[in-house]
Amino acid sequence: QVQLVESGGGMVQDGDSLKLSCVVYGRPIASYTMAWFRQSPGKEREFVAAWWWRGTTTYYADSVKGRFTIARDNGKNTMSLEMTSLKPEDTAVYYCATDTQHPTNFRIAYVTASREYDYWGQGTQVTVSS
Repeated sequence: QVQLVESGGGMVQDGDSLKLSCVVYGRPIASYTMAWFRQSPGKEREFVAAWWWRGTTTYYADSVKGRFTIARDNGKNTMSLEMTSLKPEDTAVYYCATDTQHPTNFRIAYVTASREYDYWGQGTQVTVSS
């Protein structure tokens, strides 16, 4: 059974940094696309960053580009999200997710769509105060 467990959330101040981790149990992390999403109260879940299953292709939402970095440690079967220059608008519950498909070609519409992901973690809260 595939299970994803996030950790690393917390309360920080505007401009601080934080690193989230997602441990994957049940299958090799390198075999499928991995992604981070977030959800704030009253808002829909939104895409943050993804690591395409083939090679080292990554993709970021415009709102986090240049501030967040997604990484993958195949040996530890863990994905991380390094967040710097945090802003109050980054406050949300952050979820890691993975899919069950192997699309031939990278498509932005695919990696950014929450419906394409079949397994989700329980989420970790990130709160950024001004």
